[in-house]
Amino acid sequence: MKTEILIVGAGRSASSSIKYLLEKSTEENLHLTIGDLSLELAQKKAMGHPNATAIQLDLFDDTSRRKYVEQADLVISMLPAALHIELAKDCVTFKKHMVTASYISPAMAELDEEVKKNNLVFMNEIGLDPGIDHMSAMKIIHEIKKKGGKVTSFESFCGGLIAPESDDNLWNYKFTWNPRNVVLAAQGGAAKFLQEGEYKYIPYNKVFRRTEFLDLPVYGKFEAYANRDSLKYQHIYGLEDAKTVFRGTIRRVGYSRAWNLFVELGVTDDTYVIDNSEYMSYREFINLYLPYSPTETVETKLRLALNIEQDDTVWDKLVELDIFSATKKIGLKNATPAQIVEKILSDSWTLADNDKDMIVMYHKIGYEQQGVRKQINSSMFCIGDDQTYTAMAKTVGLPLAIAALKIVKGQITKPGVQMPIEEDIYLPILKELEQNGIVFQEEEITL
Repeated sequence: MKTEILIVGAGRSASSSIKYLLEKSTEENLHLTIGDLSLELAQKKAMGHPNATAIQLDLFDDTSRRKYVEQADLVISMLPAALHIELAKDCVTFKKHMVTASYISPAMAELDEEVKKNNLVFMNEIGLDPGIDHMSAMKIIHEIKKKGGKVTSFESFCGGLIAPESDDNLWNYKFTWNPRNVVLAAQGGAAKFLQEGEYKYIPYNKVFRRTEFLDLPVYGKFEAYANRDSLKYQHIYGLEDAKTVFRGTIRRVGYSRAWNLFVELGVTDDTYVIDNSEYMSYREFINLYLPYSPTETVETKLRLALNIEQDDTVWDKLVELDIFSATKKIGLKNATPAQIVEKILSDSWTLADNDKDMIVMYHKIGYEQQGVRKQINSSMFCIGDDQTYTAMAKTVGLPLAIAALKIVKGQITKPGVQMPIEEDIYLPILKELEQNGIVFQEEEITL
């Protein structure tokens, strides 16, 4: 009798999960049902493998969805976070395990009691960020505590970037994940963190001007801006004694200052629509946000509005995006400013066929042991193979698939809605990630 795994969502992030499970399928006696709204996409990911069946699956077709959940032993949801909950409720009804790479939502957390009552494992936050960040950080934190140390500061950074060999634009950036999330980054409230025992808040309009610089091995200098809520995991990680708790997003140096120009201009807003956006040129869109002048050009007005000097290299970044084009049309009906910016950026920042992406993760953890202050620097770099097996797909998909296999094999048994922060869960997963080229380099220094 084969173990049935239902994978819902066959987008780019599912590629490495599916490949891993298919490679293990004969040895582990697995059968994968790969469901997506696009049957063609599901078939592509199934690769004609004898242990995989591709199906067209509409999440909102309750009868069909429940039928496939009932047939499975475990469900992997690769859908956007907001769409997990219906699958999760089905998994409770039919007593099936579930795995997602998304943050635990309040609705998911509410299922915890029922999940435990049915002795089910609902493993969440088992992708990259969240996921590998939890596991790699908890490994260091637990090791420090085991030897009698006390964590005094915790800083953690992650970013999806373009690999150096494919870095061919002035922003040193391309879309390697959901472009919408990039445009809306840092919105929805002030960034909150702890610095030397003091609570700090950075409002959205200041986030991209308050960056931290990182000098990392091999790949050099980066910058990081603050995540919205760095304190979310302070208690979960056991960092009550830490005076500094900060989580940030990594970019190449110069990106944040340039991006802040869009923030200042106001074009990253997603709360209202632009009239007549469908027929508007890129140039006309930018001009919407500038004062009227019968004589000044759009370029001049933008320079004046954003205080950009003649010799400022940030100007070249804006020009490169073709935002002053009078011929390129937005082509989106009733679009928000953020949606229009996403469209403009997609012209320049979409990965080319031969491009490779890169994941960078870095932890800087300070601790005290017997009066001696020390710091552990832990860094991980992962380069994608191609457009299908990107670094992002690999780092999101592999931990998720490894966890799924360990659950169906009975190696992860603790019931409940959870994340991978316990040693018996994260150690074997990190070990297998190392075997797949996702390796952290650690360096300890005495301060």
